[in-house]
Amino acid sequence: MKKILVLGAGMVSKPLVSYLMDQPDFYVTVASRTVSKAKALVADHPNGKAMSFNINNNSLLGKLVKNSDIVISLLPYTYHVKVAKACLKHGKHMVSTSYISKEMADLDESAKKKNVIILNEIGLDPGIDHMSAMKIIHEVENSDGKIIEFHSYCGGLPAPDDNDNPFGYKFSWSPRGVLMAGKNNAKFLKDGNVVEIEGKDLFDNYWLMEVPPVGKFEGYPNRDSLPYIDMYNIKDTRTMLRGTLRNPGWCDIIKKFTEFGLLDETLDKKYAGLTYKEFMAVLAGDPAADDVKKSVAGKLGVSVNSPEIKAMEWLGLFDDVGIPEGIVLNPMDILSGIMQEKMPYKEGERDMIILNHVFIVSYPQKGRKEKITATLVDFGIPGGDSSMARTVSLPAAIATKLILNGDIKGTGVRMPVDPEIYLPVLDELEKMGVKFDEKVQVLEKSPMMPEQTPQRYYGTVL
Repeated sequence: MKKILVLGAGMVSKPLVSYLMDQPDFYVTVASRTVSKAKALVADHPNGKAMSFNINNNSLLGKLVKNSDIVISLLPYTYHVKVAKACLKHGKHMVSTSYISKEMADLDESAKKKNVIILNEIGLDPGIDHMSAMKIIHEVENSDGKIIEFHSYCGGLPAPDDNDNPFGYKFSWSPRGVLMAGKNNAKFLKDGNVVEIEGKDLFDNYWLMEVPPVGKFEGYPNRDSLPYIDMYNIKDTRTMLRGTLRNPGWCDIIKKFTEFGLLDETLDKKYAGLTYKEFMAVLAGDPAADDVKKSVAGKLGVSVNSPEIKAMEWLGLFDDVGIPEGIVLNPMDILSGIMQEKMPYKEGERDMIILNHVFIVSYPQKGRKEKITATLVDFGIPGGDSSMARTVSLPAAIATKLILNGDIKGTGVRMPVDPEIYLPVLDELEKMGVKFDEKVQVLEKSPMMPEQTPQRYYGTVL
């Protein structure tokens, strides 16, 4: 049997582990710091086992990698390079769903020499976004077309019928990771001009988007979009923008949370032993405040009845309840902890994944332009796997099977932008119900992108 080592047993692991254990001739070892989580994933399946594992145990890491045919790292991204180096040492393939870091990219030549593939960015975003985009890009190129605009947005949100809190958001993974992403700088190409946005200004730069058939959302830029011009080989494009989708209200609320200091990561012992209400008074600079809500609103320059203050109140940040022991004493982790408590998916609730690509394509020989839209809307299974877990982990599981079966032959540090990877992965995902709806519209002339409402756009009005 082919031996698969899965490192990590977090919130998105279950569909991957189940898929691989159900394949004939595959045996899966799930190794996790919290062995109970690994045991829950494996259950009593005959093709799997669970074990305790700490990434700092170098000897055990080496032993596990050596005894495997392929390693899937679902650990935090900071450990992927360490796992990759162990894989290279023992000549083993590796798969991860995370972005390729510079340190990972530097292992490319070593992986080729070892005849090993280290496949990264094979999740949802990154992952399905790359694969679905490249499928359309290659089809356009094969028809002598040129991509002159590319807009891509992704969001993991509550299904509309389960969207019942002021944030329009629930957590199917780490709240800290979501909040940290909101501090990233952004850079993209718009009409031939490079636009740069500092992390502190990210939530000042959003716009409303209509995504049929599920409604209107806030879109804002996601990190640096410029490298994807070369990655996708669309050098004729004058717009390259990758963005994030959230329900209306999210950007203004998180902007004010950031201004207030709730995303600060500075450790401070003065938060020890405080209630949430006392903590908020300290952040407001008024520790002895009689009306903490009023002090916070005053510092932010908003009404006590504003959506931002109501969101804080809904979370319990004005409650006379002690901050739990064990919480890291910085505002970011205090906020993450209470969000984890108050904003999970309840039993029977569904999440929703939206992935939306919009291309403007020029066909010079035909003398026309087209707008191509590809939209994925996927829902979680009540009482079963979330859509986030399925769309993040199943691409990695399918790619693992393809590598072990010899259907992916390229080596080195790779991402899924080549047909030998994306075609079979997308094909199998479609059979599992993860499918894009594609539409083509012939354009008389270059339009203003109709899915963007002229509201706020990079600090200017369209």
